[in-house]
Amino acid sequence: MIEHLELFFKSIFVDNMVFAVFLGMCSYLAVSKKVATAVGLGAAVIFVLAITVPLNWLLDQYLLQPGALAWIDGSANGEGFSGMDLGFLSFIMFIATIATMVQLVEIVVEKFSPSLYNSLGIFLPLIAVNCAILGGSLFMQSREIETFGLAVNYGVSSGIGWFLAILAIASIREKIRYSNVPAPLRGLGITFIITGLMGIGFLSFGGMLTGGEEESKEADKQALETEILKQDKNELVSNTKIIK
Repeated sequence: MIEHLELFFKSIFVDNMVFAVFLGMCSYLAVSKKVATAVGLGAAVIFVLAITVPLNWLLDQYLLQPGALAWIDGSANGEGFSGMDLGFLSFIMFIATIATMVQLVEIVVEKFSPSLYNSLGIFLPLIAVNCAILGGSLFMQSREIETFGLAVNYGVSSGIGWFLAILAIASIREKIRYSNVPAPLRGLGITFIITGLMGIGFLSFGGMLTGGEEESKEADKQALETEILKQDKNELVSNTKIIK
């Protein structure tokens, strides 16, 4: 349970797709002028990441990793299918899964919310090539997420992190539209500055995940020192008795 909570909060705040690794910046900047549009795109990104990351985890575990095909014929030690390595197909398989899910999202949004579909415009089908979506699957693979449940957790939390980022900047951009921003900074200038400040704010949440670990390490260190002192004291007492 603790592992799930740690991954959830770390993916949202510390390893945020926008503020930590700057993925999905094109959509983040282009579709963040209105809150309503940002909410629609953010929800679509959450859905796509929540589906594609677990699906790509299954593909990686049972198809792409070295020896992952051993389940087909039950072979081992590099014999039969266990000796096959399809890792070179990772990008192709991941992108195919993402494109399929994005097409599904596009059909659903066009059917049930034509106004949102028109406001998102070209950026809805471009989710398929949004580097944040592919980045979620690649990070899942590189960080060697162990279970399917953690993969679902990572997909949902990464999507929520991207959603919060675009929602926050959209809210701020609506407010500063009526502010007296210096002429050279209007538009993308002030947006980049605000993004940098928000990135610093989000990264500060890392203390939530490291503070407890440091305290635990310090407590373990003190316990070890106490145990060593007790052993030294017992040895001293034993040596004293022997001398007597």
